[in-house]
Amino acid sequence: MRRTLRFAAPWVRRLRFTGLRMRLAAAFTAVALLASVLASGISYVLLRRVMLQRAQDAVLNDVRATLAQQVPPDLPPDVEPLVEVALEDALRSEPGRKATAVPVLGHGGPGLPPPGLLDVPVTSEFARRAMRGVVFQRVDRNGTPYLLVGARVSTWPAPAEPWRTTPPMVFVSASLRREAADLALFTRTLLIADAAALAAALALALLATGGVLRPVRRLGAAARALGEGRLDTRVRVQGRDELADLAETFNRTAQALERTVTELRAMEAASRRFVADVSHELRTPLTSMIAMTDVLAEEAAEDGGGAAARLVADETRRLGTLVEHLIEISRFDAGAAALVLDDVNVADAVGATLETRGWREDVAVEGPAGLFVRLDPRRFDVIVANLAGNALKHGLPPVSLRFGRPEGEDAGGVRVVVADRGPGLPADVAPVVFDRFVKAEAARTRSEGSGLGLSIARENALLHGGTLEAANGPEGGAVFTLWLPDGAAEELL
Repeated sequence: MRRTLRFAAPWVRRLRFTGLRMRLAAAFTAVALLASVLASGISYVLLRRVMLQRAQDAVLNDVRATLAQQVPPDLPPDVEPLVEVALEDALRSEPGRKATAVPVLGHGGPGLPPPGLLDVPVTSEFARRAMRGVVFQRVDRNGTPYLLVGARVSTWPAPAEPWRTTPPMVFVSASLRREAADLALFTRTLLIADAAALAAALALALLATGGVLRPVRRLGAAARALGEGRLDTRVRVQGRDELADLAETFNRTAQALERTVTELRAMEAASRRFVADVSHELRTPLTSMIAMTDVLAEEAAEDGGGAAARLVADETRRLGTLVEHLIEISRFDAGAAALVLDDVNVADAVGATLETRGWREDVAVEGPAGLFVRLDPRRFDVIVANLAGNALKHGLPPVSLRFGRPEGEDAGGVRVVVADRGPGLPADVAPVVFDRFVKAEAARTRSEGSGLGLSIARENALLHGGTLEAANGPEGGAVFTLWLPDGAAEELL
């Protein structure tokens, strides 16, 4: 049955600030914010320019028109005060304006209005520029913008007044407070609009990225399920876009992977069955062959020869051991291996293992005599025999075997350490020492071992729920550390 993932796991849907959705939303929002700020900035600059230009043109046109209306072409000296008053009254008619007319205030420089008559002071440089015609300047004073306008009143030098060194001048200061207030209001409006646009852009970005990333999350969840071994996982294909093509590609890949893995599993199962069947078929004739070759070797020895017979007998027994190991491995592969637990005195079990194989004098045993652990005695015997035999065959004396309770208050069971003083494990063998058919003497064409003893020992340890580790000791030699838990605790569960 095919499994189709429609929704991602809750923890995958959780919003993460470092996720792709947030990065896409941030990029989308940043672009929207940049566009909004750019549009607002351009609008502000254009509106400010238009407003100030309009106010400036209005004041300048008013000054020019007033001068043209109030000042005659020829300005007699006796009417100068009257013209000044008329000019000031006309130029002050608009709110926010102050004006003053400056007559001759001396010789050698332009006339300047007294301080206080205008909202902003008039500099000598500005007055000299005003002598050539109508000039203006925007000035900010105490946070308030003003427009300062200066102009000469009449044609100069006048033929009737050759003594005059500076022309009569008029200065006007116009407040731009209203325009500044309008610009401030416009700025606040732009800020509010930008904030609203930013919020809307963020909401739209989250919605858009959510729709885009939802298929990606489905693909991620499906990939995780596929990695966990659920090869029947498929994703639902929606639409005709690139994500739909990606989903179809994933489904085709998953289907091909499922087919390949199924074939490999079938081939592996067939090979395991073949090994198990061949091992069982060889077991019966090998038993007979071992018995007969032993008899032939004894008879040949009585006749004074028998080297060839003894070689045949040894190789036959070796072949029998290999078949027994293959049968044991096939049980582990088939999942048919089971534990038969019993309360075991570890010291007695270790002694019996070494005594049976004639290794009692070759292995130094150290451990408490009254340590009882509930485990499978037959499989414990196999583990100890393989570890001790490996140390005796490939290491150098003295070979030691230490057992006892493992360190730590929570750790139960038994810990067994087998060490030798040989050359230790080669660097290329140490990582794969428990793999099948791995031998430390791999360069040799043949060796006494089958290459399955350590694999069987580890499988038995794992069957108990324990561990088996290999390393090189600090003083040289290989060190194998076995830990088996107490099976009594498992039975209580």
